[in-house]
This record gives sequence, C-alpha cells and structure tokens, in this order.
Amino acid sequence: MPLAVPRAAWRNVIAWPLFWPLLTLLLLLAGNGLFNPGFLHLQWRDGHLYGNLIDILNRAAPLMLVAMGMTLVIAVRGLDISVGAVLAIAATVATWTLGQALTARLGGPWPLLLAIAAALLAALLCGLWNGALVVRAGMQPIIATLVLMVAGRGIAQLISDGQILTVYYAPYAWLGTGFLLGLPVPVWISLVVLAALLLLLSRTALGLFLRAIGHNPAAAHGAGIRTRSITLAVYVFCALCAGIAGLLVSANVSSADANSAGQLFELDAILAVSLGGTLLGGGRFSLAGSVIGALIIQTLTSTIYAIGMAPQVNLLVKALLVFAVMLLQSSQFRGSVRSVFTRGGKEGSR
Repeated sequence: MPLAVPRAAWRNVIAWPLFWPLLTLLLLLAGNGLFNPGFLHLQWRDGHLYGNLIDILNRAAPLMLVAMGMTLVIAVRGLDISVGAVLAIAATVATWTLGQALTARLGGPWPLLLAIAAALLAALLCGLWNGALVVRAGMQPIIATLVLMVAGRGIAQLISDGQILTVYYAPYAWLGTGFLLGLPVPVWISLVVLAALLLLLSRTALGLFLRAIGHNPAAAHGAGIRTRSITLAVYVFCALCAGIAGLLVSANVSSADANSAGQLFELDAILAVSLGGTLLGGGRFSLAGSVIGALIIQTLTSTIYAIGMAPQVNLLVKALLVFAVMLLQSSQFRGSVRSVFTRGGKEGSR
C-alpha cells in the first residue's frame, strides 16, 4: 500500500507531455558533459554569457521560431513544407532592400526598418498564398505548400539575380549577432514570440478553437467556430515566423544566399514539432514541446560536429528520428507492441 502513492506520482510524471522531450534533451546534454567536461561550462565575459549552451540556444533560435509556426499549422491538421523557401525569400528581400536603402543614403533607422518591413511583408504574402490555396482552393496542405516550396527559391534567386547578396550594416547585424542583457538577441526574439503565443492561447479561446478544428473540422464549423479564417491565419503566422527566422539568419552572416538559406528547415521544423509531443494528425499540440524539440535537434547537430563525424551523419540521424517518431505516433504500432508484451506476460504467468 505505501508504494501506491509513489507509483501513481511516477505515472503522472511520465504522463506529463513535456516529460519525454525534456528527458531526451537532458540526456543529450549530460552525455556531452561526460565526454567533454567543459561542454556545460558558462562564462560571463564583457557583459555577456558565453559557452556551448548559449551557442545551442542561439543557433536553435530560427528553428524555434519556425517550429512554433509549424505547431499551429499542424494543430489544425495542416502542413507547411514551404517554410525553408519563405525563409530564403525573406532573407533575400531584407538584404536587397537594405542594400537599396544604403545606396540611396537613407539616414537614421530607415534602412533597418525598411528591411524588416519588406521581409515581413514578403513572408505575409507567402502565408496568404499558402492559406488561400488550402482554404479557398481546397488543396491538400502538402500540395498547396509544395508549390511555394518549389517556386520560392526561384523567386528569391530572381530578386538576387542569382547572386549571394552581401551587405554590412551594424544595426542589422546586431539582430543576428548582438547581445541583450547577457543573452543573444535571436534568443530574446524567440522567447518573446513564445511568451506572446502562450499568453494568447491561454488567455483567449484561440487554443480551444485550434484543438477543436484539429479534432474535427466539420464539428468545429458546425459549432460556430470560424475554421476557415483561423486556418488562413495560422498559415500566415507560420510564414511570418519563417520570415523572422530569415531576418535572423541573414543578419547573422550579413548576407543572403537564396539557394542555401533555410535548406531542409521544413524537415527540421516538422521533426521538432513531433519530438515536442504535437500530434501530426492535429488536435493536440505543445508550443513549449516544439521549442524543446528544436533544442534537441540543435544539440544533436552540435554533438555530431563536436565528435568529428561527417556532416552527412546528421541527415541520417534526423531520418532515424523521423522514423522513430512516426512509429511512436502510430496507434497500430503501439497496439502491436502492447499486445506482444501482454501476451508475453500471460505466457510467463503460466
């Protein structure tokens, strides 16, 4: 009888949606700490925090943003595989606009403001395009966003005339390489977006509406929920998140490569969302889990590079993770495993 309470408590802990993502991340960090004693070391220097953990947070920030947008799309039974192309378009538009503004010798904050506004406007238009194809034209989400995934990089290359756009402007570079209150600026931007989303979903009925649409779109529409408007809005928001990520990526290197910027970001975003516990069939989602999933992916990438393995191994590991996540989310697979263990237990008892 005394063991009943601890067992019940342990079951509650395991049932916590963030338990497995957090455990995975902690095990990865602990493993790195064992093989590299200085891995977990943080240092305060020149008013900033430095260390591998800060590097992981900084490099994961663009993926965290894209994963948050992807989470809401998947929550309503959607999918956006164009986020990498949208990121490339936003990065290219930002650097091109910045270059034009500097050439025109605009003073004050105008070059930075114009670059940010142009990039976000381009991303918003991409989101409206994807959402319109899904909501208005009735296309399957994967087909609708495949159009922009294929055409998006071509659009970005047309804007850049097939060249890598390079422009250095200190205020813009600060977005990708600067620090604020000891932490990198990209980390603060992703945390602000996360906090705003969590507040919106918890203080309004939007979170309930998203879950209702994901569980049963027809029933949600019948209950008076504006399913089409909400679905369109989440596609626009997902594209805006990719646009912000494009700003951070291009600001970090003071350039934009339309051909390589955001490559495979759609795979990483979907994997991060899945690792975070969001159900790919819609209805159940976790923004915090998606952020943890992005950190898991970046920690894996840093680990592979740190131990000297070929970069191609990173793709293999991600493919294996996708395979494992798909199996774990399959009710048929879980039922088969459960039946094997149940059958084995019954035979053992005999």
